[in-house]
Amino acid sequence: MSLPDFLVIGAPKAGTSALHHALGGHPEIFLPSVKEPKFFLTDGPPPDAGGGPGDVATWGEHVWRRADYEALFDPAPAGTRRGEGTVFYLYDRDAQQRIADLLPDVRLIAVLRDPVERAHSNWSHLREAGLEPEADFLAACRAEPARRAAGWAHFWHYVAQGRYGEQLDHLTSLVDPDRILLLDYRVLSDSPVATADRVCAFLGVATGRIAGIPRHHVRPDVSGRSGGGPSADERAALLPAFADDVARVEAHTGWDLADWRT
Repeated sequence: MSLPDFLVIGAPKAGTSALHHALGGHPEIFLPSVKEPKFFLTDGPPPDAGGGPGDVATWGEHVWRRADYEALFDPAPAGTRRGEGTVFYLYDRDAQQRIADLLPDVRLIAVLRDPVERAHSNWSHLREAGLEPEADFLAACRAEPARRAAGWAHFWHYVAQGRYGEQLDHLTSLVDPDRILLLDYRVLSDSPVATADRVCAFLGVATGRIAGIPRHHVRPDVSGRSGGGPSADERAALLPAFADDVARVEAHTGWDLADWRT
């Protein structure tokens, strides 16, 4: 049986691509060529119609058959730690349950970013890709409930994806917290080598084998796009959506997140 030993489960727009790239260079780690197989997001085939702009094409990328998923890990050399990264696993409660059921010993890694910055980066990414029809960030956030009701996929859930505390409450009811490594996006950005070594130690592979993480992946992705990050007014307007959740994140991480509140 070829199944992963670890998963990078989120969050989107929080440096996970950089981390994935860095881990792929470690001689004791195997990552498949498909970066986001999305296997645990569905129990069977994904939708083939509806959703938001571009969702059908993305759903078509799902590796949803178990045999195909296992085949991704067949080339792994003996003794290596097998892993994959799909950034929506942290957000999707059903995916969390499927992971817990199929991979009872799996180790999970998540990178958490200031939720307002993350939401804006997410919106900007889709806007620049020509997929986000709403030119106003806050208007796109206000449209989220209707979009979710209409079946738009996870990447459009700008606000809900940033409520990590709720997600971690559910995840830790299924998975031993000792098998979950939570990383601060700021620390990943400022201390990439030390962070990579922390991940390696968590996975039980040699440290000191990853020389760095590409800076262009871990800086705010919206830099130079759509006016940069969120404005002060946009931030003030969106902070209440996360106010009650930040304390949950602090409880799970032990981090001081005062700057997430202001």
